[in-house]
Amino acid sequence: MILERDVARLAVPAVGKLIGPLDGEPEPYKLVDATGAVVAPVSAFFRELTASGRPPATLRSYGMDLLRWWRFLAAVDVPWDRASRIEARDFSCWIQITAKPRRGSAASVGSVKPVTGKPAPGVGYARSTIVHSETVLRSFYDFHLETGCGPVVNPFPLDRSRRSGRANAHHNPMDQFRRDRVGRYRPRVPQRTPRGIPDDRFDEIFARLPSDRDRALVAFWISSGVRASELLGTRVRDADPGRQVITVVRKGTRSVQEVPASPDAFVYLRIYQEQMRGLVPPGRTQPLWWTLRRPYRPLTYHAAHRMFERVNASLGANWTLHALRHTAAQRMAADPDLPLTHVQAVLGHASLTTTERYLVPGREAVIEQVLAHYARQAARRDRPTPAPPPGPTYDPRSLEILWGRPDGV
Repeated sequence: MILERDVARLAVPAVGKLIGPLDGEPEPYKLVDATGAVVAPVSAFFRELTASGRPPATLRSYGMDLLRWWRFLAAVDVPWDRASRIEARDFSCWIQITAKPRRGSAASVGSVKPVTGKPAPGVGYARSTIVHSETVLRSFYDFHLETGCGPVVNPFPLDRSRRSGRANAHHNPMDQFRRDRVGRYRPRVPQRTPRGIPDDRFDEIFARLPSDRDRALVAFWISSGVRASELLGTRVRDADPGRQVITVVRKGTRSVQEVPASPDAFVYLRIYQEQMRGLVPPGRTQPLWWTLRRPYRPLTYHAAHRMFERVNASLGANWTLHALRHTAAQRMAADPDLPLTHVQAVLGHASLTTTERYLVPGREAVIEQVLAHYARQAARRDRPTPAPPPGPTYDPRSLEILWGRPDGV
């Protein structure tokens, strides 16, 4: 008998929480249940991720997905190691229709900002969040299947129509690789074109930045194309104004890379450092970015994100910090004198295919060029039609030779 739950009416209480980041612990994050006890299966999974070199930001992202799953299991009263595909199916239905916890006013939910053309976050979870959650939970149960501590069958299986045979068995080397092995409860995500910030709008944003620290941050993001977290993790020793490069640790590979940045970024950085002299601890190993209010603390991603949100709100826009990376990539890719492989190296992309996405024109460029096309068509219609050129004529001397003189002489 198949259990049928009314997931639309299911009440999932917000019990438990994700604790961290924790200093001096084997895992930087821990998941606790409704009683306050640490969830041991999740801690074992986190330790495996930490041993494989995953950064703390990845563990936090995974922990939020596991927290939602643990709350759902508590609501349906099923232990984690007794969860079946029925619970996985119901969870996948529930997360697609439920409203996510949110902060602030609900007046702008789902509305489209006229400045950016981007919709505000909706009531429910984004499609990318649902896809990420399915991947994390499938990986979690795969790990416990290997250790023999979980259920005999993974509750989140692969798609039955795609899991047989070898993936990309008949792949054409001229085409991109397809994701043949996908989860059964994994919704499709539409392909999105990276959207940058137009130059005039970026000038408005930059003019409204309240401090030299924020101007330095935005100048580095818009010129170097590094991720927000990569720049915020830099130390004083990582900035080299003489060579005009800044050293960052890449998010995925954790590799150390020097990235060039604009002269303006280093000018604002120097002004900001002089303003903070004597207020923050000196030393080359100290964090490069600090808060501007006492007590001075290293600047976190969420604090920088809120700063950029406030500037956007003053303009009625909703661009994110990652839009600065998209803008930098589009500017580099549009330069005919800069090879695309160099852009790939600066952005830290593993595949050139990822960098090629920035060659696709954005929404604003498409609209502008198509409207210019309409204007050229209208100008052609209004232009008077020129008279046809006169037809060819014979040379009179040739006619005299052929027919003789008219008077017969």
